[in-house]
Amino acid sequence: DNTPDDGPWSQWFAHRRLTPYLRRSVENGALTTAEAALVERVVERIGEFGGDESPARIHGDLWPGNVLWGADERVWLVDPAAHGGHRETDLAQLALFGGAPHLDRILAGYEQVWPLAEGWRERVPLHQLHLLLVHAALFGVTYRDAVNRTARSALTGLNHARVDR
Repeated sequence: DNTPDDGPWSQWFAHRRLTPYLRRSVENGALTTAEAALVERVVERIGEFGGDESPARIHGDLWPGNVLWGADERVWLVDPAAHGGHRETDLAQLALFGGAPHLDRILAGYEQVWPLAEGWRERVPLHQLHLLLVHAALFGVTYRDAVNRTARSALTGLNHARVDR
């Protein structure tokens, strides 16, 4: 559901991305209620992560498998779920599942053209959590550990960012 909210991006992300897939992941047995509580803590604290900005056109499903590298070194993006979302989401998803080749070059190029907000590295797990919850909802318990690890990492990054401020 890409229906815009009147509130900040973080609220939209919590309600339109995290919560629906969290429910499905619990319903299909991929996550226990105790594990769901960990993700719910992320949702409850979503406004503390910072980095809110106006939506940008993003790929929406930019994990490394949707980036094809040609022999001529051209890059092709496939299987888009394009919508107005947060720029950090696509970049965070590129680091999932082994990471995209040349990710450091991609990030450096991105920073050169349109720098990301301070603290974006600490928000990477937050942005990855959505795609991992989608996988847990679709494919089950196999993604349980990744969801738990990523939710913990998001909360740890939030706590570190607060101490650094």
